[in-house]
Amino acid sequence: MASDLNRVILVGRLTRDPELRYTPAGAAVCSFSLANGRTFTQGSEKKEQTSYFDCVAWSKLGEVIAEYCKKGKQIAVEGRLQQRRWDDSEGNKKSKIEVVVENFQFLSGGKSEEQSSGTGNPPDSKYYEENPFSDDDIPFE
Repeated sequence: MASDLNRVILVGRLTRDPELRYTPAGAAVCSFSLANGRTFTQGSEKKEQTSYFDCVAWSKLGEVIAEYCKKGKQIAVEGRLQQRRWDDSEGNKKSKIEVVVENFQFLSGGKSEEQSSGTGNPPDSKYYEENPFSDDDIPFE
């Protein structure tokens, strides 16, 4: 059997505030959408293209995203693509591909960055500590 690879890394801005819900079993699930822009040249003309990606984060990761990320905030997400299929209430077949987030990184505060603490990281977070090392601690040149 061949080894398959399903990995995605995106950097983008949240298009809306994350939505946090809980399953009947009590598991947290956070849904949000990222806008990812790219600039390219076609002939001599510079063009821009934006793609939108639906993302889902589970458990504590989803709770952290819901608490500290808001519309306009830039984050990096890493995870895998997942396809969901279902029948709607009228019996029509539906399908959706989304990014299942397994890791993420705060990159900016978005539109309200000037109102934040300046770091873009949650205060006193056990997940995102400041780097305790300086350049002098690196053992090679």
